[in-house]
Amino acid sequence: MNKLSDEVPKGKKVKNKKKNRWVYVIFLITFILSLIFGAVSNILVTKLNIWIALIVLAVIIAIGILFDMIGMSVASCKEAPFHAKAAKKHIGAKEAVRLVKYSEKASSVCNDVIGDVCGVVSGAVGAMIALKVAESFHLDSNITALLMGAVVASLTVFGKAIGKMFAKEHAENIIYKVGAVMYYIWPVKDKRKVKK
Repeated sequence: MNKLSDEVPKGKKVKNKKKNRWVYVIFLITFILSLIFGAVSNILVTKLNIWIALIVLAVIIAIGILFDMIGMSVASCKEAPFHAKAAKKHIGAKEAVRLVKYSEKASSVCNDVIGDVCGVVSGAVGAMIALKVAESFHLDSNITALLMGAVVASLTVFGKAIGKMFAKEHAENIIYKVGAVMYYIWPVKDKRKVKK
């Protein structure tokens, strides 16, 4: 019996290792972001008044919606238009190519990591605000928490639904703008003169 026929090909082993590594990286990123978002929002909400706490909540929901839009856009874009812009040395074009090339990972980070972390944190922040509102206005804390949870969930779902519609229509433009931002934060490693 040939042992080689039962073995996994070498190329597949490398790919499986990379996939397994990516799962652990995603877990670590999610854990760290959850800690950071949770700690910062917890401190802000407990120290600030109700109105500023509501603004913090709105910002967290908006971040979740924004990254959901980016995730949707990167999943539905093609590389070709960005290659043409990269050939003309436009700012952010090569970064946009990188995003689309690794669309599976990029959309996973945007939708599953940042989007879901924002969803969880916004729920926790909403619950803290509900307790503050209940204490300040002498309301039933259970009813206030229930109403706040419903408001946060409906705003998030409504915002993501509108964001997805917008992302489908303007995916290329969104990814190009994200690429332009990435050019200054995490550029593709090549020195080039670019057109502004």
